[in-house]
Amino acid sequence: MAITTFPTIDKCSSNGRENHTVVADMDGTLLRGRSSFPYFALIAFEVGGILRLLFLLLVSPLAGILYYFVSESAGIQVLIFTTFAGVRVSEIESVARAVLPKFYSSDIHPESWRVLSTCEKRYILTANPRIMVEAFCKDFLGFDTVLGTEIATYKGKATGFVSPPGVLVAEKKADALKKAFGDVQPEIGLGDRHTDIPFMALCKEGYMVPPNPKVEAVTREKLPKPIVFHDGRLVQKPTPLMALLTILWLPIGFFLACLRIAAGSLLPMPVVYYAFWVLGVRVTVKGTPPPPAKKSTGQSGVLFICSHRTLLDPIFLSTALGRPIPAVTYSVSRLSEFISPIKTVRLNRDRAKDAAMIKKLLEEGDLAICPEGTTCREPFLLRFSALFAELTDELVPVAMVNKMSMFHGTTARGWKGMDPFYFFMNPSPEYEVTFLNKLPAELTCGAGKSSHDVANYIQRAIAASLSYDITSFTRKDKYRALAGNDGSVVEKPVLQPNKVMGC
Repeated sequence: MAITTFPTIDKCSSNGRENHTVVADMDGTLLRGRSSFPYFALIAFEVGGILRLLFLLLVSPLAGILYYFVSESAGIQVLIFTTFAGVRVSEIESVARAVLPKFYSSDIHPESWRVLSTCEKRYILTANPRIMVEAFCKDFLGFDTVLGTEIATYKGKATGFVSPPGVLVAEKKADALKKAFGDVQPEIGLGDRHTDIPFMALCKEGYMVPPNPKVEAVTREKLPKPIVFHDGRLVQKPTPLMALLTILWLPIGFFLACLRIAAGSLLPMPVVYYAFWVLGVRVTVKGTPPPPAKKSTGQSGVLFICSHRTLLDPIFLSTALGRPIPAVTYSVSRLSEFISPIKTVRLNRDRAKDAAMIKKLLEEGDLAICPEGTTCREPFLLRFSALFAELTDELVPVAMVNKMSMFHGTTARGWKGMDPFYFFMNPSPEYEVTFLNKLPAELTCGAGKSSHDVANYIQRAIAASLSYDITSFTRKDKYRALAGNDGSVVEKPVLQPNKVMGC
């Protein structure tokens, strides 16, 4: 059967499809990209680090040769084995839930989505492992069912092989469709290559999605559900070239990160700004920061309330000010605490003791807090954060923005101790620190405002400065979505803020 048997997707009308069922392939059909390598690479890096990514890159030519010249099934099997062998199923599910959706959502084919979005029932039929694509297709695109290759497991770990009937390609896709639908014919079948023809022939209508590298992806605003939470270390989708560049850069980047961390930790804070500049770290300061507190005049310290981006927020605040500012936190890794050039103070669950400690710190000088939350409807200073607004009226909001080209400098799933290293491993990381106006006296607790009102005002001021939207997600929502837990630190209980930024 020739591909020309089926018309192209632009010939498919999207009118009157409200009661129809559509079955679509994944790569090259739902997605613009015809290669699944970048998504296997994301999983390989997140679950196995740079060595597994390197191994995947090395075997990818073999996979390509098998795919195009021997067997499509064999090529995909090589990618599956290299990526999944020995990995816990829970880790694969975690990456599929927390990392892949952002990259999938940026590659949705507009013509395919035009048809898919108008149909009542949507099915994905793909050669990719179901465990990779199901979370995104169901949770963010509203697909009813995902029919994909099933990976074999043993004692909670993937073996690297696939379960019967094997990789879903060609006739096996048709068999999977027959098993799912029986004698019922779906109204529409969408594919992009000749091996999709067998399952498309079982549908009442079939349409081919021709390759078009220039077609623009569907904008995220047009998708049913926005991608609010994202985890993962890689900033860019790891195409084979990008994966190679990442692997080559990593040793250089790690050495550079160690130099940058050493400069920030060992040099006097007034010269750290210039040391960072020499080492390729850009720090942009906007607004007018207040002068340091003076004990001689009895002036208490200023509380800087920063939007949370990475664990390095208070470090770059201190860099911008040219003086070390102690930071209050509810949890920080031992490694981050050890290499930090500023004092970090942990809070506990005793409100009275926390209040006494904070009051003493403010009497000694300025203080910083970088809570996880800037864009919530509820106060992001609730619980331990609201405590600060009750103890001082000297409140200065600070909007923090960072830019990374290769690695993200924060994670919910991984080891937080590596966050500073990943941020500084970027070729030229940037931090923009914007000091907003000091909170007016009439809007403080001293003027009769509640601590929650004060927190909400500061939250809105920071969010407006950063052009962020308001969400209703809590910190627990974030960690449950990304890491499968509530984000609490079991080994050393600490007070947690109640609401966080959706990011």
